[in-house]
Amino acid sequence: MPLAKITALILAAGRGKRMGGRVSKQFLEVEGRPLLTYTLAHFEAHPLIDSLIIVVPAANLDYCREIVKKYSFKKVEKLVAGGKERQDSVYQGLKALTAETEWVVIHDGVRPLISPFVITQVIKRAKETEAAVVGVPVKDTIKMVNSDLSIAQTPPREKLWQAQTPQVFTKELIVKAYQKAKELGWQGTDDASLVEKLGVPVFMVPGEYHNLKITTSGDLVFLREKLKEKDFE
Repeated sequence: MPLAKITALILAAGRGKRMGGRVSKQFLEVEGRPLLTYTLAHFEAHPLIDSLIIVVPAANLDYCREIVKKYSFKKVEKLVAGGKERQDSVYQGLKALTAETEWVVIHDGVRPLISPFVITQVIKRAKETEAAVVGVPVKDTIKMVNSDLSIAQTPPREKLWQAQTPQVFTKELIVKAYQKAKELGWQGTDDASLVEKLGVPVFMVPGEYHNLKITTSGDLVFLREKLKEKDFE
């Protein structure tokens, strides 16, 4: 019996508004190569990942094809044009999955410091539970505020985790969640939140604090320093 196919859906359709500048952050040059290539390299090399689908802005499809060719990413199955928001882009990526795919690993293209160990652990946990995401305990006290910025509530910190990616689900479950979201107008800031709306439990897998979503110029400085510590070639 063949092993269940695992496809990584790499989201790189953002336009980097918070970073400023004309180049989207996933394509910024970092140590001589596009930021996105560091992310792709981790999934290309991972033994549990069978294929990759990359979601990018429509205007960057040709450029991304050049990247895939130049850096010899053999597992890339498809390049897909993204939508207006992250949720739209994931939906476009899910529609591009092949019939053979049974598990979907969704990851932000601008989280290039994900480790192979964490990828393995979240896939393992998802196979036990149907749905698992990577995250880390919050370090700071979190406040919920009212519209006038007065504090409404202080949730107990020991129960709060910051969700990251990868987020891993059976294809059947995540496709169902996104289809239902489209039908009912659900909005979620991550994939797990839509699965939660179905009433399906999602399990947290301890990740690493350095698995940042590169958003600011300060994050880029941190990334460059981390890349000097390891060989990513």
